[in-house]
Amino acid sequence: MPKPEMDTRFAKFGTVSFTAVTKVNDFIGYLEEGKVTGTKCKKCGEVFFPPRADCYKCLDSEVEWFTVEGTGKLETYSQLMYAPIGFGEDLPYAIAVLDYGDYKVFGRIGDVPFEELEIGMEMVTRANELPNGNLNYVFEKA
Repeated sequence: MPKPEMDTRFAKFGTVSFTAVTKVNDFIGYLEEGKVTGTKCKKCGEVFFPPRADCYKCLDSEVEWFTVEGTGKLETYSQLMYAPIGFGEDLPYAIAVLDYGDYKVFGRIGDVPFEELEIGMEMVTRANELPNGNLNYVFEKA
């Protein structure tokens, strides 16, 4: 199926894109299917999250998609009391980094009280639909 000339899927992620089509717009398509995905270089095996279309290590552009699955360990987190434009209604909320071994995922904590977060705890990454219809992904207890 040919891709549209104007691919505006990243608008569902709350992101304004300065290009009409990127090589990683399928990230949003996968979120619509309930999958959180990254990319892996077919040539050297380097793994990327967020997804990249081009490998910085070997400079190849042949990548394949993989699904973020299993559990990651909470590496660090922070509670936000101020937010970027468009996220102020959600305050306060927490952001974090999960370590999946071969790659790390930066994102937002879901419905886990800040007081219950502990470095090293196991968490999962899941696709999420916001009340306004936008998509994101969140971390939850495993």
